[in-house]
Amino acid sequence: MRPAEEFRYLVLAAQREGNRLLGQALKPLGVTSSQAEVLRLLQDRQPLTLSGLGDLLVCESGNSPSRLVERLVQAGLVHRETPEHDRRHIELTLTQEGQDLARRIAAIENDLYASIDALPADLEPAMAALRAFVQDLPAGQALTRRIEGA
Repeated sequence: MRPAEEFRYLVLAAQREGNRLLGQALKPLGVTSSQAEVLRLLQDRQPLTLSGLGDLLVCESGNSPSRLVERLVQAGLVHRETPEHDRRHIELTLTQEGQDLARRIAAIENDLYASIDALPADLEPAMAALRAFVQDLPAGQALTRRIEGA
């Protein structure tokens, strides 16, 4: 197997296992990893417009995560407000229930990050390779916007 192929499959395997672990941890909370990402982004950066949220999402492609947000609004976790002066501008904030859930999600994420931090390896070379691979792609650009705005 050539190194590029092994690297690709290692990334895929790490993504699959990371998503599985995160999904299992989030299941008792009743949210998906995509919903958790929205809640955490709002926790860190609210208020956000719908398009502003879409610009920062790594889990979803496109600039308008309407369906994802709609599910969270219906669940009472996100408040959506449309100002009278501009009906196209949709502003999103967390409800109190959404804030409480976002704190619980942050604790789960921190546990996952702690297990990654504990790996007996230098992550920087792998991160540099992954950054180079995704930097000009939509998910990589969304991640760059998140890092720069942190």
